[in-house]
Amino acid sequence: MYKILLVEDDVKIAGILVNYLKRYGYEVFEVKQMEKVFAEFQEIRPDLVLLDINLPYYDGFHWCRLMRTVSKVPIIFISARTDEMNQVMAIEYGGDDYITKPFHLEVVLAKIKSALRRVYGEYAETSSFHHRVKEMDGLTLYLEKAMIEYQHKQVLLSQNELKLLNCLLKQYDTIVSREDLLEALWNDDSFVDDNTLTVNVTRVRRKLEDIGIKSAITTSRGKGYRLKIMQGEEK
Repeated sequence: MYKILLVEDDVKIAGILVNYLKRYGYEVFEVKQMEKVFAEFQEIRPDLVLLDINLPYYDGFHWCRLMRTVSKVPIIFISARTDEMNQVMAIEYGGDDYITKPFHLEVVLAKIKSALRRVYGEYAETSSFHHRVKEMDGLTLYLEKAMIEYQHKQVLLSQNELKLLNCLLKQYDTIVSREDLLEALWNDDSFVDDNTLTVNVTRVRRKLEDIGIKSAITTSRGKGYRLKIMQGEEK
């Protein structure tokens, strides 16, 4: 059952959407405290987000930007703003689709199904499961959700942490050069150097410890880093 996070402050519209989507088997979580949208997003870890733009405290663009720092889940904007500029902004801030109010429920359902198929189902990349999920020695990395799981414990990753851990998992139990890891972290919008790499390695180690894996990333002086879960180390 897919989990949908609904961020809509219009009680009537929210109620209609919740009831309609539940009829089609979706598990819908409705945000009630609009100042805590990001906190609820991190707690629920939804498979898709329906996000209004006109919200109390902060608009939907703000919440979309925050969500994109930790996750790649599909985000569909639903808004009364019909002008093209807002639709362009929604996509530029990380949204996957845009629905204008008033809307037909059938259109909302069709767009949700399309987004879920594209990311998780039949329209995902070739060998989609293996592209979306990586698993080694009980550690599972969910790429779209930017999340790792181990022995039923989960933690979210930043984009840099996700890139770094993905690179280490691709070459599991082998030394990955600092150059390869720096290339994985490269971003045209920010400066990446050895210190950036060191900081992110430390953060990934801490995230692994948070879910019970200790001493998984070892340093090979002058060469790089190796990821290996030592079965006698985790707790």
